[in-house]
Formats: sequence, C-alpha cells, structure tokens
Amino acid sequence: MTTNTVAPLITHLRHVDIAMPNFDEQRAFYQETWGLTETAHDSGVSFLAAEGSPEQYVVRLRQDGQKRTDLIAFGAASPADVDAVAERLIAQGVRLVHEPRVMDTPGGGYGVRFFDNEGRVVEVSADVAVRKHRKIEAREPVPVKLSHVLMNTPTPEATVRWYTDHLGFRLTDTMCIGDREIMWFLRCNTFHHSFGFVRGPHAAFHHASFEMRGIDEFMRGTGRLHRLGYERLWGPGRHLAGDNSFSYFLDKAGNTVEYTTEVETIDEDTWHPHLYDVRDPANSDVWGTANNMNEFVAARSQNDVDRGLFVAPPM
Repeated sequence: MTTNTVAPLITHLRHVDIAMPNFDEQRAFYQETWGLTETAHDSGVSFLAAEGSPEQYVVRLRQDGQKRTDLIAFGAASPADVDAVAERLIAQGVRLVHEPRVMDTPGGGYGVRFFDNEGRVVEVSADVAVRKHRKIEAREPVPVKLSHVLMNTPTPEATVRWYTDHLGFRLTDTMCIGDREIMWFLRCNTFHHSFGFVRGPHAAFHHASFEMRGIDEFMRGTGRLHRLGYERLWGPGRHLAGDNSFSYFLDKAGNTVEYTTEVETIDEDTWHPHLYDVRDPANSDVWGTANNMNEFVAARSQNDVDRGLFVAPPM
C-alpha cells in the first residue's frame, strides 16, 4: 500500500465529536471520571477540553436519539493551507459539507468540512484561538491532550488509501494476523500515529486515546477507573507499534477510550513502515502485563453501526 502521494497539509488532530442518547451520563463520565474539563455548553451539547492542551476542546458530546460520530477535526498551519486542502478535494471530486469559511464553534477559526469515502464528516481548520491551558503536575492523573483516534471500517485498504491520497497522511505501521492485515496507523506529524483504521464488520468509532503526563500518571488514571468499577477491556500494557502504554475502557455509551503515554516520535527521513503479526503477543504488549488480546476482547471495540455516515458518499 502506498504511504503518501500528496503534500501533507494537516498538522495535528484537534477533536472528535460524538453523539448518543445518554448525554447526561456521558457528560458526567468524561468530566468526573475521565478527567476532562467542560469549557462550553449549550442545550444538549458539551465541549470538553484536556487541561494540558491548547485546543479549545478535544471531545464534543451531543444529545441525539442515535449513537453516531458527528465529526473528526484536524488542524492546518494557516488559512491558505485550508484553502489548498479544499481546492485539492474539489479537484478530486470529493463532496464538501461546506467550503472554507469562518467557523462559529468555540475558538472560531477558518475551516472546511467534507465527507470521506465512507461518509464520515471531516474538518480541517486553522487560526483557532489558543485556549489557556496549564502544565499537568506530577502524580496528576488527568489527560494532557487527545493523542489519537481510530475508526472501524469494512473497507480498510480503500479507506487508508483515501486518506493518504486526499489528505497526505502517511502510513507508519500495520498490524496483521498472518497474511491478513487488520490495523493501520497513520500520521500527520512526527508522532507515530494520530489517526488510523481497524478492519471491522461495519463503519464505526473504534477508540479515542488520551495522553497522560507520564507512566505514573497513566497508572494512577488506570487505577482510578479500576477502583470505580469500570471494566478494563485491555491493559495496562505497552504496544510495540508506537511504543506507547495502553489501558482501554468503555465509556457510558459503549465507546472504547484509552489512557496512553509516551507515544513514539519518528524520523521522517529514515522511517519505513513495519508489519507486525499479533499472533506474537510481544507485538501487541511488549511488557506482557495486559490480559490476552483475543477475538472476544477485540469485538468489544467494533461498536454499533455508525449512524452518522452520509448515506451516499462520493468515491
């Protein structure tokens, strides 16, 4: 699979926007349990920031009758780069939700929204006002920032190619079971991955990962959820691909969320993608401390069918 065919204009992951029927439970979970801070709200909408991040928010929750992914948002360096992304997408026949314009979400900015090949809504924005944030202190088990988001897809080869061809993402590593590839890690900067896809039976949200200050804070956060009775799907352990720690839980709507830290940074000039076979347990957890990953654990993150997809997305 090609690793990159167009100039990269996306700089980082900004936020993920999700909707669900049990809004009040979700709002309480992400604030009181997971450690995010509500920075703005309206009727049935909550904007949640990570204390260590300059982003206005990293998760937006919305009340809805159906569970769905509303939006995945990425940053660009300048309005000119947003325009360049839009021009490229239009030339490639991608359907826009709206052309580049001033945004009315917290922090403002200038952005474009469009549909990917499976009908997800994606945003690329620049000039969003920086939020006043702070340094996370030692032993403080709250997220520093949103680390990465992965999505389930029944057409992963085509979808990964769409993001490399249209948005300039680069393929970092791939996980497989024998000769069957199952997970793709994509980067838009020097972090090992900010986005990615997992082969699944349907398009859906797979997981959102939140960066902690360090290993001690990661373990304290993991322990807090354990003591509160939340089931750990998988972890704590340490991945080979990305070299990051992991503890996976379910939020109140059944979405998988992860605490992580120490995601690997890579050298663009020397990096070559790896293919790791998960049948070797050390390829999934180099520490050997996590519960075994198997089809039953993996199925918990397949999630419900995403009702937020555009019904007839362009290819």
